[in-house]
Amino acid sequence: MNDHVTDRHGVRVLECASDGDRVDNDRDAVDLIALALEHKAKLVVLPVPRLHGDFFTLSSRIAGEIVQKFVQYRLPVAIVGDISGHLDGSSALRAFVYEANRGNDIWFVHDKTELDDRLLRAQRNDNTG
Repeated sequence: MNDHVTDRHGVRVLECASDGDRVDNDRDAVDLIALALEHKAKLVVLPVPRLHGDFFTLSSRIAGEIVQKFVQYRLPVAIVGDISGHLDGSSALRAFVYEANRGNDIWFVHDKTELDDRLLRAQRNDNTG
């Protein structure tokens, strides 16, 4: 399955396939951002298997470099998948994920159902705020 654009609860989304090219560094992130912008996507859904293994080791700085590109281009990214094993081994990562999930730039969600719930809450907040 290839990366594709879809609509999720009124948001145009670039949904990345789990088996696509890995995002190993900031240059790979920019390539993905360019693809999303080309398709006028407002959110990138990035499965955990697409990320470099060291992404979840914060001292590697890979997460910071990749996230920074998404923030710079003002394109939110949702990282989808089970990261509990990574969270169990790092209080710094737990804090990073907690803070990220409080904002609108990067979300860590377990699955697409949780992503849909998050999008619906954001939509309700936009309609009431």
